[in-house]
Amino acid sequence: MRQAARITQESASQWDHVVVVTSAMGKAIGARDNIKVTDALLIAARTAANGDSDTFHRIRRELTDKHQAAIDGTISNAQERMRIQEEIEQLLSGFEILCASVRVLGEVTPRALDAISGLGERMAARILAGALRSQGVPAEPVDATELIITNDHYQSANPLMEATREKTRARLLPLIEGGIVPVVTGFIAATASGVPTTLGRGGSDYSGSIIGAVLDADEVHNYTDVDGVLTADPRIVPEARTIHTLTGQEMSELAFFGAQVLHPMTIAPLLEQKIPLRVKNTFNPGHPGTLILQEPPRRETGLHGGGTVKAVTMIDKVSMVTVAGRGMKGVTGIAGRMFTAVARTNTSVLMISQASAEQSICFVIPHAASARVALELKREFSPELSTSEIDHIHTIEDAAIVTAVGMGIAFTPGVSGKVCSAVGKLGINIIAIAQGSSECGISLVVSGPDSRESVRAVHALTASS
Repeated sequence: MRQAARITQESASQWDHVVVVTSAMGKAIGARDNIKVTDALLIAARTAANGDSDTFHRIRRELTDKHQAAIDGTISNAQERMRIQEEIEQLLSGFEILCASVRVLGEVTPRALDAISGLGERMAARILAGALRSQGVPAEPVDATELIITNDHYQSANPLMEATREKTRARLLPLIEGGIVPVVTGFIAATASGVPTTLGRGGSDYSGSIIGAVLDADEVHNYTDVDGVLTADPRIVPEARTIHTLTGQEMSELAFFGAQVLHPMTIAPLLEQKIPLRVKNTFNPGHPGTLILQEPPRRETGLHGGGTVKAVTMIDKVSMVTVAGRGMKGVTGIAGRMFTAVARTNTSVLMISQASAEQSICFVIPHAASARVALELKREFSPELSTSEIDHIHTIEDAAIVTAVGMGIAFTPGVSGKVCSAVGKLGINIIAIAQGSSECGISLVVSGPDSRESVRAVHALTASS
């Protein structure tokens, strides 16, 4: 919290206008749990729905201790400390009342989860604003429920950009012009009628981009705990290094296929406004990090310029489902029925591959959904299974998607072959392969036990890029 205040203070001395968007605080107090604040809030709500009357009270005490420690460690003025403590206590009392209501009802709706899970950002914004004021920076906390207007898709709402632009500019521009730094809550928003919503887990990144876009910002800086976007997960590839520049398309591909440095939707609002995004390290702010642009720098736009594979990422704990049969060839509507059946299970499809002979279609889904998806497909295609028009519906349970990303893939012949060869040389079987229409990513499906070795093999191709 102190470091975030220092970074903001330095930024305010370099830029005419600065807006801060904050997530909730990190790990909850108590070595037994060692979880983030938002996770603790969700646990409180769900255990209350199951009739537990103890857990949410315990979590309230832990959150009180955690935020009290942050107040004591960052805010120098005793009177202001007391005022912010009172605000935090009011928020936590409201949280306790909500959880008690959930326990009585015996269920927690998505709407109630949004109201509860956004509490962490509301507390963090008040403390960070106080920390800034303690460092001589005029600051005011602002709840994003006053700014970001969304639809009513609770737990993962979509912003309504025109209404958000109007609300945000009306609320924040007077503060900015008055020399005050707004400290805005990430993650949370509200419907047009004022009902709280959230933008999905990790949505504070997305909030920052939305606010930057509607304010026509010159740049958006996203501070995380690594030196920008790396060529691979350093827990898998210790020699992973920072990527200096990425296109928005490359970053979107990385985020979708498992890179956790940014929320997958973070780039979208900025691309439309041609606003660059820089990913930096909170604890190493002097490092330039990664600059994400709409288009690649000129030196990377040639046929072979800028290399090919820039990064490799992985989604593990997935399953691959295959629907196959000689009777599928040339039959219209099979794919439509298949994915309609999957949609009925509320499952996201991560990757699709179809054989050129049209006799099989395979797709990848989260492992946790594989049993219910397979059951629903068997119900949907029961007539075709009984007549052998569809031979089988088969699931490979323990799989992973390994994806190589880079704009150079679109311009350089033979990249697919190099990626597949790198994995094949290790004796690893590639179960399926797909290249998206963006042509900046190649995805391979491999067995779960082979996934980390596959990542390291593909990462070796980035060394010469």
